[in-house]
Amino acid sequence: MELQDIRDVIIIGSGPAGLTAALYAARAELKPLVIAGSAPGGQLMLTSEVENYPGFPTGIMGPELMAHMDKQAKHFGAEVINEDVTSVSFAHAPFSVKTHSAEYFAHSIIIATGAEANWLGLDNEQRLRGKGVSACATCDGFFFKDKEVVVIGGGDSAMEEALFLTKFATKVTVLHRRAEFRASKIMLKRAQDNPKISFVTDVTVTDVLGENNVGGVRIKDNNTGQERDIAAGGYFAAIGHSPATKIFKEAGIETDEKGYITPKRFTETNIPGVFVAGDVHDHRYRQAVTAAGEGCKAALDVEKYLAEREGQPLPLPQEQWGKSE
Repeated sequence: MELQDIRDVIIIGSGPAGLTAALYAARAELKPLVIAGSAPGGQLMLTSEVENYPGFPTGIMGPELMAHMDKQAKHFGAEVINEDVTSVSFAHAPFSVKTHSAEYFAHSIIIATGAEANWLGLDNEQRLRGKGVSACATCDGFFFKDKEVVVIGGGDSAMEEALFLTKFATKVTVLHRRAEFRASKIMLKRAQDNPKISFVTDVTVTDVLGENNVGGVRIKDNNTGQERDIAAGGYFAAIGHSPATKIFKEAGIETDEKGYITPKRFTETNIPGVFVAGDVHDHRYRQAVTAAGEGCKAALDVEKYLAEREGQPLPLPQEQWGKSE
C-alpha cells in the first residue's frame, strides 16, 4: 500500500456533526474523506422547517440546511462519497474503513453516524414524518402552537416531551402500552400535575390518521380489543433512540449500556486516533447546533492529534499491509 493512499482523516456520517467536522478538517488542509452513507444528510433531511439553527432568522428547510453544509465542506476541499460503511478495523494504524465498493485507510477517524429515533413501525407514521409526526419536541414543538397533540411512550423521555409541549399545545395526551409507567416518580408526578396533560394507558397505537397532515391516531384497548380514534394535530414518538454503533462496537469502541459511544478524553474514544461527534454519543441534547459544535471539536482534536505525531514513523505491519514503496 502506497503511503499516499492513506488519508489524514476519514469522517463517517454526513449530518451536522460530520459535515462540520469535514469543514474544519478541510480548512486545516487535512483533505478529509466523508463517507456520507447511501442516504446522506442525517435526520434533518426528514425535518421540514428548522427555526432554531443560528444564522437563519426566518428559518430554513432541513434538507436545504444540509445542502448548504455539504456545499461549504466541498468548497474547502472535503471529498464526499455517498456509500454505506460495511466494516471498520481499528486494531492498528492505519485504520481501515470498508464500503461495498472499496477499502479506505486513514491515520484518524471521526465517527458521526448519529442516532435514529425508534418508531412503532406504522406505515402512516413514516409517511407523515415532517407533516405532524416528530420525535423531537424541542425541535418541532413551536409548530404545534394551539393544537392538541399525542405523545407515545411511558419513560422519562415521554414525560419530558409532554411537559415541553404544554408550552405550545392546548392539550397533550400521553399514550402508553402498559398500565404502569417506566418514568421516574418525580417526572411522572410533574406530568400528572400539569393540567394540560392527560394519560391513556394499556393501549396500542394502530394507525396515524390524516392525508397530508396528522389528524389523529387510532388506538386499541389491550384488554378489550376495542378501537377508537383520538383527534390530534401532532404525533410525537418518545420511545427512545438507537445509535448507529454496531460496527464500531465490533471493532472495539466502548459504548454505554444503551449503545452510545463514550468519549474518554474530549472527543477521543478509547482507541487513540478514533474520535466521535454528535448524536452517536449525545443522548441528552440531540440538537443540530450541538452536533455541529461537536463536529468542530472533533476536527480540532484530530488536527492536534496528527500534529503531535508528525514525523513519527507510521506502523505498517508487513504481514497485513506489505511494504510501502
